[in-house]
Amino acid sequence: MKSIRGNVFPAGSASINAPKMLFFGMVIERSSYMFQSYEEIKAYIQKEGITTVDFKYTDLNGKLRHLTLPASELSEKVVREGEGFDASSTSGLKSVESGDMVIIPDIKTGFLDPFWDTPTLSFLCRIADAETKEFFHMDPRGVAYRAQAYMEKTGIADESLWGPEFEFYLISSLFYKSGENGSMYYMGTDENNWDHFEGMPPLNSGGTIKITDHDGYHAHPPTDIYCTAREEMVQLIQKCGFKIRYHHHEVSAASQHEIEVQPIGLTQVGDMGQIIKYIIKMVAKDYGLQATFMPKPLYNRAGSGMHFHQFMKKNGNNVFFKRGNYADLSETALYYIGGILKHGRAITAFMNPSTNSYKRLVPGFEAPTALVYSKGNRSAAIRIPKNFTSEEDKRMEYRPGDATCNMYLAVSAMLMAGLDGIENKIHPDQWGMGPYDGNLETMPKNKLKKITHVPGSLEEALDALKRDNAFLLNGEVFNMEIIESYIKLKEKEILQIRNRTHPKEVDLYFNC
Repeated sequence: MKSIRGNVFPAGSASINAPKMLFFGMVIERSSYMFQSYEEIKAYIQKEGITTVDFKYTDLNGKLRHLTLPASELSEKVVREGEGFDASSTSGLKSVESGDMVIIPDIKTGFLDPFWDTPTLSFLCRIADAETKEFFHMDPRGVAYRAQAYMEKTGIADESLWGPEFEFYLISSLFYKSGENGSMYYMGTDENNWDHFEGMPPLNSGGTIKITDHDGYHAHPPTDIYCTAREEMVQLIQKCGFKIRYHHHEVSAASQHEIEVQPIGLTQVGDMGQIIKYIIKMVAKDYGLQATFMPKPLYNRAGSGMHFHQFMKKNGNNVFFKRGNYADLSETALYYIGGILKHGRAITAFMNPSTNSYKRLVPGFEAPTALVYSKGNRSAAIRIPKNFTSEEDKRMEYRPGDATCNMYLAVSAMLMAGLDGIENKIHPDQWGMGPYDGNLETMPKNKLKKITHVPGSLEEALDALKRDNAFLLNGEVFNMEIIESYIKLKEKEILQIRNRTHPKEVDLYFNC
C-alpha cells in the first residue's frame, strides 16, 4: 500500500533532490545545525524558493499549535522579537486581562515541512513575554530548560537522556458524537474481524488475512498491512535527525503499532515528541487513516502507553551504573528511582493527564500500576530492562505514562522527582518499593495491599499533585501558577466527562 501523497516532500523544492536539507536544522553529511543566524535563514529562503514559514508552539495541554506567515514577511525583527498572539485563547496559558505574548522561533529547529503543498520552512518556538522577550514562566518548553539548568546546578549530572516509546492505533473508520440527546463512537480497523458484520468471511474486500485477537505483537506482512506506512513514518523521523531503535506491530490485533527512538537530551525530547506525533498523524492521513495516541481507545483491547527509558551522565559517564549491585544499578540510580516512586502518585497527573488514561491503568494488559521497581517485571511502574547490561546503556524505564501527556512537563516532573530522591537519599528498598521480581498480579492480597499504586482516576492524580508538589518548585523549575492552572484545566475536563450520560449507563439503567 502506498501513501495517497506519494512523494511527501513539497513539489518543486530544490532541496529535495539535493540532499542538504534535513529536519531540525541537521545536514545529511554532518550533524550540525543549519541555521545560526537570520542571514542564513534569509539566504536559504531565497535559494530554495521557500514561500511559507510556519511557527509551531505547545500549549499547557500539550497540543501543538501554529501561526503561518508568508516567507517574505520573515524579517530579522520577527526572528529576534517574535510574533504576537493572544495567550488567553490558548489552553491554560494566561488570563484574559494579560493575554498578549509572543512566540519566538528557535532558529536551530528549522525544518522543511514535508506535509505542505508549497515549500514551507517550520520552526518550533518558545513562548515569551511581549515586553521582556524572556521565556514565559508558563511555557511548557521553558519548564524543560529550567529542569536541565537545575540538574546541572546540583552537580549530580550534566546530561539526562530520554527514550520514549510511541504506541498508537491506526484507525480506518471513525464516527463519534456527543450531544444532549445522544452519545456514541465507532472505530474500525482493517486488521480485525470485528470490523465487519457477523457472518462475513475473515477476509476483507482486498483479501487481507486478519490478525487473531491479542496476537498482534510483531505480526508479519501480509497481516501487518500498514508496515509500509509505519516505515514511511520512520524514514521521515530519521530525516529529523532522530535515531530509531526499531518499529513493529503491537499486541492488539486492531492495528496497534509502536515506534521506539534512541535516547535524546532533556531539552530536545519534548521537541522530538511533538514532531514525531505530527509525522505519525500526517502520514496516517495520507494513507486515509487516523492515528490515535488515546491510552484506551477500544474496550478489552491493549492500551497504548508511552514508556520513558531514562538515565543520566556526568562527564560522559553513566551515573546509573555500578557493576555488582542489584541489576548493576548505582546508589545514585536507586535514589533516583526512590524519588520517582515516592512522588509517583503526584507525577501521574503529568504522566497520565486524561480521564481515558485510567481505563488503561487497570490490572491485566501488562498495565504498570504498582509503584515499585523490578528487573523485567512489566507490572511494575519501573522496570530495569535486562537487555541493557553495559555501562553505556544502563537505564530505567518508567512505564505508566501515555501520550496524552505534555512531554515537556512529563519529563521535567520525572527528573525533578528523581533528583529529589537523590538529594534526600530516598532508597526504594527502605521504603518497601522493591525490588519485586515476582508476578505482582498473582501476589496475595494481604501483601499487595502494602504496595502503593498509581491513582485510579485523573481526579485522584490531581489531588495527589495538590498535596505533593514542593519537589517541583526546587530551582523554580515549576511554579504554583503553572501547577494551579494545569490542575484547573484538567478539572474542567473531568467535569465534561462526569456530567454526560454514558451509553453503557443507558444499557444498565434505562429499564430500571
